[in-house]
Amino acid sequence: MLRSEEKPFEEILGYLEDQDRVFILGCAGCAQSSQTGGMPEVLVMKERLEGAGKTVTGHSVIDFLCQKALVASRLQPLEGKVMGADSLLVLTCGVGVQSVAAMVKKPVYPGCNTVNLGGSRGEWQGSERCMECGDCLLYYTGGICPLTACSKSLRNGACGGASDGKCEVSPEKPCGWELIYARLKEIGRLDVLKKFVPPKTWNTMRPRPEILSTSLWALEQRD
Repeated sequence: MLRSEEKPFEEILGYLEDQDRVFILGCAGCAQSSQTGGMPEVLVMKERLEGAGKTVTGHSVIDFLCQKALVASRLQPLEGKVMGADSLLVLTCGVGVQSVAAMVKKPVYPGCNTVNLGGSRGEWQGSERCMECGDCLLYYTGGICPLTACSKSLRNGACGGASDGKCEVSPEKPCGWELIYARLKEIGRLDVLKKFVPPKTWNTMRPRPEILSTSLWALEQRD
């Protein structure tokens, strides 16, 4: 399970500053368990966005947003509402946001941060990974995580060491920042590369004291 928390609403509105029409997507998997991305949370977010002057073109909750084929099949009947939006706001973990961004040629923005629980997560077939950094950057990077796609976890652009599109540290991997650039160009959002992303506060990647005292921590640590 990946645990998520809703981002501050002011931060979400900042992402949507120049986006008037929004489609909201939730996840009935881990996000629903975290009470961040189930239908009740999606409806609350819809009301809040409309109260802030945004037009919500539609909303949906999909069983598991980490499954790209499922995302594509469930969104197909809603294509008009999805494509009629300027962007999608996704209420789920970082993996779900990345999966949606891979399947929809629209800007996809995270409505949540993924919280570190310690231990290791289950694996899935997709290539998307989340380091549970507690401060999701996917708005700035076209829905591709720089901490996992880039071998150096660089947050403000490429290192300059790539060769023929491959990473200098892990030659079998594509350069994460070349992938990010291509994605941002595809969705018409290269402008976000002009935004400076502050240095990472790495202590957000440690399990917080209040989590260590809950059953979630005990379950993650059980042999």
